[in-house]
Amino acid sequence: MAFYKTKVKLLILISSFCISFLSAQEQEVVITIDKLSDNVYMLTGQGGNIGIFIGQKHVFMIDDQFDRLSDKIKAAIESLTNKPIAFLFNTHMHGDHTGGNANFNNDLTAIVAHDNVRKRVMANKQKELDDKKITQEYFNKMLPEVTFSEDITFYDEGETIMAFHVHNAHTDGDAMVYFVNNDVIHMGDTYFAGRYPYIDLNSGGSLQGFIDAHKKVLMVIGDETKIIPGHGRPSNKKELEIYVSMLEDVKTSIIAAIEAGKSLEEVKTDISISAAYDSTHGNGFIKPEVMREIFYKSLKGE
Repeated sequence: MAFYKTKVKLLILISSFCISFLSAQEQEVVITIDKLSDNVYMLTGQGGNIGIFIGQKHVFMIDDQFDRLSDKIKAAIESLTNKPIAFLFNTHMHGDHTGGNANFNNDLTAIVAHDNVRKRVMANKQKELDDKKITQEYFNKMLPEVTFSEDITFYDEGETIMAFHVHNAHTDGDAMVYFVNNDVIHMGDTYFAGRYPYIDLNSGGSLQGFIDAHKKVLMVIGDETKIIPGHGRPSNKKELEIYVSMLEDVKTSIIAAIEAGKSLEEVKTDISISAAYDSTHGNGFIKPEVMREIFYKSLKGE
């Protein structure tokens, strides 16, 4: 009985600690703002970077991080402008970019995304709906209301906003948004500035598609273009070119290992494959060994 009581007390203590830790994490999240041009800002908090364009009459928003941060994000936007959000654009389906959809979706705001984003968000939220963890209203408000297959263009008096799909990169529903006159592009999670990327193979992503997405952007932007990455600090064309070289170099090394008959485990543990970049790109969420595993599986078609 004494052991049982001790075990119960321990479980209660652990549960209390977890709740306190999560609460502290939420309280500690601060939304910071970077001004990238006269009308475009990047908001950083917890999750994917948010893009904000302040137009003549309304705001064009890109991504919305997590549900629990919506009030903080709204307060940050209100510190910049009192104009309403007309469009909320999801760059892809992951929860750290779409988690706040239901909180921003209202009569004034339409959510826009690639066709596959709606399909995947719908599939991901269906189980929560079936388990009665969310309401039907919440489920509906999470879904993009306007979708497209390849490209879509928005016009805001003096600004042209071009959004275009890139195939099988980070996922199968990635889209980038380019503010032409402000010369700022939001690349979503097709670009992890200063860190190894996460390529979601289970959601249609691929290494080659990821690299191709970067090359497409390099054909569109100029030397002075500001880049909002999905994660990391604001970037530019030169840094993106260096990043592509890194991806291709590691890809070449892993292809050579595959052709030499190396197994996944051998590639994962072979630090020489990415040693030249581990100190500069291996300190983020995706560690070198995980990166090598993702690249190997993508190149092998696994």
